[in-house]
Amino acid sequence: MRSLRAILVILAVVVLGALVLRSGERRVVYRGGPVITMDANRRVVDALGTEGNRIAAVGTEDEVLAWADGTAEIVELDGRALLPGFIDAHGHFPGEGIYAVRADLNSPPIGEMRTIDDIVERMKVQATDTADGDWVIGMSYDDTLLAEKRHPTRDDLDRVSTEQPVGLVHVSGHLAAVNSKALEQLGFDASTPDPEGGVIRRDESGAPDGVLEETAADPLMEQITTPSLFEGLAMIEEASRRYLASGTTTAQSGYATGDLIGALTMASRLGQIPVRLVLWPGMEAADEMLDEGTTFDSYDEEWVRIGRIKLVADGSIQGYTGYLGEPYHVPPGDDPEFRGYPRIPPDELRQRVVRYHEAGLPVAVHGNGDASIDDILDGFEAANASKPFGEIGPVIIHAQMAREDQLDRMAELNAIPSFFVLHTYYWGDRHRDVFMGPERAARMSPARSALDRGIRPTLHADSPVVPMEPLRIVWSAVNRVSTGGDIIGEAQRITPMEALAGVTIDAARQHFEDDLKGSLEPGKLADLVILSRSPLDDPATIDEIEVESTIIDGDVVYP
Repeated sequence: MRSLRAILVILAVVVLGALVLRSGERRVVYRGGPVITMDANRRVVDALGTEGNRIAAVGTEDEVLAWADGTAEIVELDGRALLPGFIDAHGHFPGEGIYAVRADLNSPPIGEMRTIDDIVERMKVQATDTADGDWVIGMSYDDTLLAEKRHPTRDDLDRVSTEQPVGLVHVSGHLAAVNSKALEQLGFDASTPDPEGGVIRRDESGAPDGVLEETAADPLMEQITTPSLFEGLAMIEEASRRYLASGTTTAQSGYATGDLIGALTMASRLGQIPVRLVLWPGMEAADEMLDEGTTFDSYDEEWVRIGRIKLVADGSIQGYTGYLGEPYHVPPGDDPEFRGYPRIPPDELRQRVVRYHEAGLPVAVHGNGDASIDDILDGFEAANASKPFGEIGPVIIHAQMAREDQLDRMAELNAIPSFFVLHTYYWGDRHRDVFMGPERAARMSPARSALDRGIRPTLHADSPVVPMEPLRIVWSAVNRVSTGGDIIGEAQRITPMEALAGVTIDAARQHFEDDLKGSLEPGKLADLVILSRSPLDDPATIDEIEVESTIIDGDVVYP
């Protein structure tokens, strides 16, 4: 305890020193390259001036220099582009830092795992670095990219260890694979019934085969994704580094527990998190807030704030747990009518959405399959009938298979679809050939259809499901090219400016923060990113643009 107090005192002194250094209202002028404002008129201007932590002047170079009146530092862009800092519409901060403490089991193009043998060998290494009796943990395996085209099973993972529990989390975060020791510790055997909203997969004898779906994986997730104090700090450090390197100035943590909310708030207060945070409590944390009458009191809402309550209505289409209106293109088993299933019963989902909305808590609901989106919209309509939504309505996270009629309902409710459009890149070929078939795959993440209805969608990476790379998100929404080089749904392509809005001003709007950030306008926070060139110049190569500098509160934080 004495050591902890000493650490906190040192950190407090460092934070105080930083605040003193920031107190001078330093003036900076950026000129010599396109300044893409993302304001209501989508102006591209010549120069921008900041004073302290705020934007003070935007316009022609002469106008901004006149404002500066010879008192500002000059930053020459030399043809580089200046934009608002990117805003994470939906992710799981600090999950992007998970590979600092857990084995990385990603397959190409992200990682190196090509076979189940590769995974077993990698996990053996992880086991040697894990204390006896502790969980041996790996993250982000993808059965669809392994040569065997299946999940690792209990028998596969028993090759890693029969003495220590071994757990792997699927890349979607909606499934897991465990060994025999883990099944024993979790209390799963042939007599264990499937939980509501989940499945314990079984072998021919009826015994668990080691693969757990949705709520069946929850006990495992709770055990193996709860880091120690030092692991948590390592994750925060690595996640922050990656976000800043990507030009992201506001991170989002979806489905946060009460403990995580407290830990991230304290870490931010102590200066350990250099990005701004928007936190979404999960429904358990939300119930605690409502039942116990507790509130979230941020030390500084410009740095940490509660955004929405997060619910999860279904699972992952690439894990066959997304809830579809029509059967999967290639079913996972012998049932040709298999459509997945809801994670929350529709009646409970509707009741929860109404309860949170009436209590003044905005909601965001994860929904991939169109059957799930129907259930979500039924809940939204019930809540709206009780208490009409304002201009910024509820959010459907992913909205991957939203149909045209469902987009019409979203428009009527002012609901916001937040599209995980990178599915067209990372899984596009397999959605077309395996999960949804060509016609439905061409319509996934229907950003063009949403924009044509006046909806303002946001775009996200769901990090750490895939890396936090806003420029790749923009490139994917504009081009919709798969890893195999094919176009997945040309009719749903959008323009670079429209895509940039999804990771800047419209993401800020979704978070109820567009008065503070998301565009380059006087009075807004000086959160900026300098890119090697403009994303408006060559749509086909937006993903090749480099982030050269990230600026938060007027201070350069990357590199």
